Amino acid sequence: EVQLVDSGGGLVQAGGSLRLSCAASGFTAADYAIGWFRQAPGTEREGVSCISASDSGLMYADSVKGRFTISSDNAKNMVHLKMNGLKPEDTAVYYCAAGYSGCDLRALLFGSWGQGTQVTVSS
Repeated sequence: EVQLVDSGGGLVQAGGSLRLSCAASGFTAADYAIGWFRQAPGTEREGVSCISASDSGLMYADSVKGRFTISSDNAKNMVHLKMNGLKPEDTAVYYCAAGYSGCDLRALLFGSWGQGTQVTVSS
């Protein structure tokens, strides 16, 4: 069974850091594109970052470039998102997802999703 489990969210003050983790099971994460997305109340799901070993893909949304870093731990079948310099506008539920079409920030191209982890940044 393909499964993704997100973790690492929490409450942090503006300027702080968090590291989100995505644990994959039932498949090899390195064979797929793994993306991080976020959704705040009343907004559409937004692509944040993506990593893909198959096509050496690495993508970031403009809003997080220079602050967020995505990385993979193939030995543990996990992908992490290190978030530095957090801002109140980063507050959202963050989801990891697995896609089969290479690295992309469009949610419709990702077929398997984690349950989400809440990130709240206070001002």
